[in-house]
Amino acid sequence: MARIGATPLAFPDFHGATRRLVLVNLGAYFLVAIGGLIAPLATRSALAGLIFDPAAFLHGWLWQPLTYSLVHPTSLVLGTLFELLSIWFLAGFLEAFHNDAWIMGLYIASVLGTALAALAIYGASAAMGSALITFPLYGCFGGIFGLLMAIGVLYGDVQFQMFFVIGIKARYMALIYALVAIAMMFGSMRMYAFAQIGGALAGLAFIRMAPRRGFSFVLSEKLYGLRNGYYRWKRRRAAKKFEVYMRSQGRTVKFDGSGKQIDEDPDDKKRWN
Repeated sequence: MARIGATPLAFPDFHGATRRLVLVNLGAYFLVAIGGLIAPLATRSALAGLIFDPAAFLHGWLWQPLTYSLVHPTSLVLGTLFELLSIWFLAGFLEAFHNDAWIMGLYIASVLGTALAALAIYGASAAMGSALITFPLYGCFGGIFGLLMAIGVLYGDVQFQMFFVIGIKARYMALIYALVAIAMMFGSMRMYAFAQIGGALAGLAFIRMAPRRGFSFVLSEKLYGLRNGYYRWKRRRAAKKFEVYMRSQGRTVKFDGSGKQIDEDPDDKKRWN
């Protein structure tokens, strides 16, 4: 586990994945705000299709596990501001130690894990025949929980300023948020609480399973390997054809398994004369 000193009370750098996440969510917020002023009925109808509703998802609305995180009600200005600042602080801190692909992968995995947890509790409730009060999911709280979990696990000794006043280590801050979510499971908002824990667990699974440089780096390496393998196959194929041609001319030329010529006797010039 990394051990880093106290973090000063300052905003981290605003670049890379942090900037993209904040600007995308901020743009989505203002898009909803402008749409509500111009065409309120159409905007509400569109939002109903973008938030995550387990029942709607099971009926074919498969895009909702990703789109719900971009829905920020204009009536909850302070809540949206808190979410965006949290992304800035948490993602900005992680981006000092990880690349853009890793940050984006962690965030998306946490968002999807949140939706999966909500779907799981909805399915379990329906299977047991209990009357669970479900709420459509919206907002990026799931991604935030995943980012917080990553900091708590990987950089637990880092000290943050909770509420800008109280100094607290990252692992304890993550634990407090997790305990609050668990306590909420005993109230009417248990679906939200369970979903938040799902986002944290998805973030934990990502940091345990994901390659250090991110899945995109591994994928690019695999693609380069396939491309190079194809070129080696073409070289071997051309070498075999050239061997056959040289034998028809009464000359002997040999190549190795990678298609490179084997020079058995560099001083023997008869092979080419």
